[in-house]
Amino acid sequence: MKPRAGLLVMSLGLAACQSPNPYVASSNPLPPAPPQAASTFDRSAYPAPQRDYGRYRSWAWRDGRLPNGSAWADSAQVAEAVSNALDQRGLRPLHDNRPADLWVSADLHLEKRLRQVQDDYGYGYGGYGYNRYGPGYGMYNSVPVVRTYEVDVLVVRVNLFDGGNGQPVWSASAETSSQGSLSERSDALREALERALAAYPPS
Repeated sequence: MKPRAGLLVMSLGLAACQSPNPYVASSNPLPPAPPQAASTFDRSAYPAPQRDYGRYRSWAWRDGRLPNGSAWADSAQVAEAVSNALDQRGLRPLHDNRPADLWVSADLHLEKRLRQVQDDYGYGYGGYGYNRYGPGYGMYNSVPVVRTYEVDVLVVRVNLFDGGNGQPVWSASAETSSQGSLSERSDALREALERALAAYPPS
């Protein structure tokens, strides 16, 4: 009885599959494109072209303003350090009325940072000796102590802008210690600018 019932259910299922589908696909036609669609270019639909950094050869200060000086370094010292760092990247300052390939701005300011130092203070004894059980070694233990303190650091930032359209091309910053003599601060500023521009031009 059960096999017959199973065959009956299967035959009914096959008959249902062969019946016509009552659902009919339909769609409305697309509306016509607007008249300006043929002449409009959507830039957002395409990736931005890669920037050719090789075409940048000359530079000038943006808006003709030198970097702001500070008590740590005057404006002329910062401008000279920036010029030297750009010169190492093949960028030459423009001294005539031609438009520059790049506009450059730079700023120098102090910021506070938290530093942590770990000191290991030891106690106990050590060495090789004898006791009633025979020779043995001494023990030595250490306890790490973490100290947190605040320091002033000098942060230098360089910004490069396209001379044609004014769009940002490059921006980077680096920091260094704010301590030291005048010559030490000059060396620290030069090294910080070299670090800030180390990855220019990007590969």
